[in-house]
Amino acid sequence: MTRGILDPRSYYYRRLYVDAVRAVETAAADPRVDSERIGVSGFSQGGGLSLASAALVPSMVRLCQADMPYLADIEHAITITAEKPYSELVDYLAQHHEYLATALRTVSYVDNAVLAPRITARCSVSVGLMDAVCPPSSVFAAYNAIVAPKEIAVYPYSDHDLPGHHIERQLEEFAHEMS
Repeated sequence: MTRGILDPRSYYYRRLYVDAVRAVETAAADPRVDSERIGVSGFSQGGGLSLASAALVPSMVRLCQADMPYLADIEHAITITAEKPYSELVDYLAQHHEYLATALRTVSYVDNAVLAPRITARCSVSVGLMDAVCPPSSVFAAYNAIVAPKEIAVYPYSDHDLPGHHIERQLEEFAHEMS
């Protein structure tokens, strides 16, 4: 959460987002892949990377499945959860008050609530209303910013874990959407 936090160009998550985008581009360039039918899917950090990929290469991603996505509404999330990995940033800022504005500016570049309006792919998002790792309000901030066709699966009694039937539903959605 804090590696390179003082410069958006060297921030760890910027580099991770570049890798996610390159993975989509590499898949699209493979002659064995139908570049019109690329989907991204992930849970927690993977859910955040799915949203970021769909936002950063919108013309290449057709379906985005983001389960309990991390890295959304980051400035708010760090004020409401004491769980890692957000607590890493809180601990850093507690020791380095002078870098607050710089750090918040840096994380805004990778905030999926900020990137979400760029998404054109059909999206399905999930949220656990008892999730302390990826607070529900942060997930809803990203979800509400998506203007593409979307749906959300709300699990009132789930923390940072998905029920088994959710995976089955996702596989059905993937098969239907990609056919």
